Amino acid sequence: MKDQKDHGPHHIETNPDPAAFAHWPAGVYEEMLASHDNGCVGTVLVSETDRVRVWHLHIPVGKRCGFHRHVNPYFWSALNPGKARGYFSSGLIRDTTHYVGETKHFYYGPGDYMLHSVENIGDTDLAFATVEFLDGTNPALALPDGVRLVAPSAT
Repeated sequence: MKDQKDHGPHHIETNPDPAAFAHWPAGVYEEMLASHDNGCVGTVLVSETDRVRVWHLHIPVGKRCGFHRHVNPYFWSALNPGKARGYFSSGLIRDTTHYVGETKHFYYGPGDYMLHSVENIGDTDLAFATVEFLDGTNPALALPDGVRLVAPSAT
């Protein structure tokens, strides 16, 4: 097991004690466990190269995006204001107010990750643009079919 000092600054351990999640809504802990390898960090992948993935994330009022895991450096920018509730694999729940243009950067060292979900607890839709850097210290997670943007056909 790695010593905490060997982790990147944004690594969040997955708490092995189910009791740490007793305050979560029913079914959310089980969803987290089932989503450990979900690399879909947005609603739709709008661009991808060998170096980056660019995502859009849209969360309607009262909805929550599925749990997903970040393994490489990335940043996100809020495209509109709103209120969010984050569920983290440590058991932490954190509420945040976002503003247009807010941007956060994250880094993960070898073997590091953050597994989380975001719920919209405000009265406006949440929208973010996220850029993942695939040349980080960890292999990029595989993506399922259907997450990439399909351009409309020309008529």
